[in-house]
Amino acid sequence: MLRGLYTAASGMITQQRRHDTVTQNIANINTAGYKQVNSVTHSFPDVLISLMGDKENGGQKTIGRLTTGVFAEESLASFMQGDLKETNNSSDFGLVSNLVLIDPATDEPIPFDASGKYVAEDGEVIYRPEVFFTVQDANGETRYTRDGGFRVNAVGDLLTDQGQRVLDTDGNPIALPPGITMDQVKSDSLGNLSYDVDGVQTDLAAIGVVVVNNPHQLVREGHGVFRVDNVQAADIRALEAEDNASVRQGYLESSNVDTAQAMVDLMAAQRAYESNQKLIQYYDKSLEKAVNEIGRV
Repeated sequence: MLRGLYTAASGMITQQRRHDTVTQNIANINTAGYKQVNSVTHSFPDVLISLMGDKENGGQKTIGRLTTGVFAEESLASFMQGDLKETNNSSDFGLVSNLVLIDPATDEPIPFDASGKYVAEDGEVIYRPEVFFTVQDANGETRYTRDGGFRVNAVGDLLTDQGQRVLDTDGNPIALPPGITMDQVKSDSLGNLSYDVDGVQTDLAAIGVVVVNNPHQLVREGHGVFRVDNVQAADIRALEAEDNASVRQGYLESSNVDTAQAMVDLMAAQRAYESNQKLIQYYDKSLEKAVNEIGRV
């Protein structure tokens, strides 16, 4: 009976965490470049149920297995492409990516699922590479984001909404020359910036756009910003012309949260939480009856 009590309690904790994850996604529906998070659950190790045999027959008789509850194992980000929203703001930049990997065994493109994952026949898990802007935080550390809602401060530095400096392909902060505004700056599909003065086109810098071959190695820091603790595992490289990815000036990438599915998941988590709550109440009444009534016999 107590095993069932603990199992129901673990279910409540798991559904609460699932509810919190979905709530976070819903709260960021209008956040540019936000990537939704999916909660992954896993059962506790199975317990082998056995019956003690008598001495003549010897040994134990296996009855079966029983799981002892569930827990929220981890939260995985979904890096699916979000819709582009036109803003006509010259300091806004959206990323469009649909990078293709070729399976060396078949020479065909790898068929990634909706979450950007593919499991090969030998069990190897392959993730679709994704592209990110490179920025610099207050400590001078390199970070990555899909939020291209940039702005220019009083001294001409190109910054994110959080005040982080936007880096170029060489890892240097991008700054506009004195007297130049973002309305004069144009970008090509690779993020190469240039500005026009009296009909003369001058190269400025190239926005640092990188390809992360294993985006699930990124660690979420908040506000749409990610860091990398293991650069080798993440396998980061510069964006190349042959990559099926581009930079769009005057656009922002919307959140990739599926609103309808988020509401379904929210209701499912709530119903499952209530079911586990009812089970705990049932076990509580059963224990009360066993102690107060059966104990008198």
